Amino acid sequence: METQRTVVLVEGESDRVALLALAARLGRDLASEGVEVVAMGGITNVRSHAVRWSGAGVTLTGLYDAPEEPQLRRGLRRAGLVVEGRNLADLGFHRCEVDLEDELLRALGADRAEAVIEAAGDGRSLRLLAQMPVQRDWPREAVLRRFLTSQGGRKARYARLFVEALDLDRVPAPLLAVVGPGTRDPGADPATRGSKDSPTQEAP
Repeated sequence: METQRTVVLVEGESDRVALLALAARLGRDLASEGVEVVAMGGITNVRSHAVRWSGAGVTLTGLYDAPEEPQLRRGLRRAGLVVEGRNLADLGFHRCEVDLEDELLRALGADRAEAVIEAAGDGRSLRLLAQMPVQRDWPREAVLRRFLTSQGGRKARYARLFVEALDLDRVPAPLLAVVGPGTRDPGADPATRGSKDSPTQEAP
């Protein structure tokens, strides 16, 4: 019997790295389970990816940021999925309340996040950033967020390091919902797909 394939759609590479790191910590071998985590390169690409990956034997799931929910719903609807009046979590798409970085920083706490950055050799860069006039009066969490976005590749690097530093009982709920043990298979619900005979009309 052919293994059910699952494609997890995420916005960017840092989301992908975080989910792969978490799966490894949980002892899951996503490849052997038929699970592929796909970075879309931005939420605006959700329709094309949903069209590309949806089909017989493929279950679509995903991780997204709360501010992007209207655009996610629009893209999924245009790809033929029935999302109107549905809770996206019931369809396998799980929401970060702000974004991935916010989820990880809240789970770790500022002290532990700073310790991870120090151990990775970037402590001086973080301290210099915190001492700059613009950031001097910012909360530590805001400085940490700015640090993560101030250099290319840093978000993805620390997505992995932060996940590896988490206590497993502190893993953010949306990440656990996507790759945790006992992950629900939304593909069993036929209402998540539009009819092939009557494709969804794109909104203008």
